[in-house]
Amino acid sequence: MKNNFVSVGKILNFHGVQGEAKLGYSKNREDFLSELKEVYIQEGNEYKPLEVVRLRFTPKCGIIKFKGIDTLNDILEYKNKVIFVKEETAREHLEEDEFLIDELVGLDVYDGDKKVGAVVGVSNNGASDLLSVKTLNKNISLVPFVKALVLSVDIKGRRIQINNIEGLLS
Repeated sequence: MKNNFVSVGKILNFHGVQGEAKLGYSKNREDFLSELKEVYIQEGNEYKPLEVVRLRFTPKCGIIKFKGIDTLNDILEYKNKVIFVKEETAREHLEEDEFLIDELVGLDVYDGDKKVGAVVGVSNNGASDLLSVKTLNKNISLVPFVKALVLSVDIKGRRIQINNIEGLLS
């Protein structure tokens, strides 16, 4: 079975000279990241495992240390690399109302029984996740992924039910 991988952060730069790195990640994911024992770096078509020795957090980023990477030169080759986990690892840590971005992109968006568009992307504005919805008239509208607007998500049925309040979709 082919493993699917999900990005969970990015190595921003080195930290000190002991092989540690600054890790950028989505906010409020510290608990999930703290539990990781192994992450992956993509090299070509391969995913190379890296064992996490330690991870701590500063107000701006994480500081991560990998086994066998003990000098500044060792970590420099990983600068700007995205780190991944196996999809099943990410799934195990999802809350009841959380979804992987890949699952949401492509879903049809409905207001009542009427199809109003489809999800073409997901982003975050710092306050909430935003669904980029391409409407039937080809405009892109950003829909905050909050309970008041996104009423239900049906991955199997490939549809999202929204409360299309006035001015939400253009």
